Amino acid sequence: MKKMFLMMALALPLMVSAQKFAYVNTQELFALMPEVKVAQARIDSLSNQYEKMILSMQEEYKKKAAEYEQKSTTMTDAMKQINEEELYTMQQRIQTAYQTAQQDIQNKQQEFLVPIRERMLNAIKEVGDKEGYTYIFDNSAMVYVSPTATNIIEPVKKELGIK
Repeated sequence: MKKMFLMMALALPLMVSAQKFAYVNTQELFALMPEVKVAQARIDSLSNQYEKMILSMQEEYKKKAAEYEQKSTTMTDAMKQINEEELYTMQQRIQTAYQTAQQDIQNKQQEFLVPIRERMLNAIKEVGDKEGYTYIFDNSAMVYVSPTATNIIEPVKKELGIK
């Protein structure tokens, strides 16, 4: 038993020293990918379309509310109720449109960006496998990285076809 423990204790430093470590900044790498720019442009375009639609709906609401405010003194109670219900319905439509827009934009971000992120992670894995790294850390959230540590952003960019 003592011999086995002694052998493991002697082998442990050899096992640790055989491991290779590297790092890459995934946020920086992701931002460099051309597909991200294309996807972000598509998301921005969709967002602008929704923004225009909602602004148009809000302008229509403001116009209707101002009209109601101006004419309410001469309206009957039944006419006031109809107009108030119409204004309430318009508010609800604006709120629903806003929520739908937010959900649709979020879904499109997932649809467009998740495959790009997976491609990036696969390229990191490929470089790790080729270069024999045991661990590759994401240094975008690390506080300190030794100057002697290996940054693999260039080989990963090459794997992704980024210049």
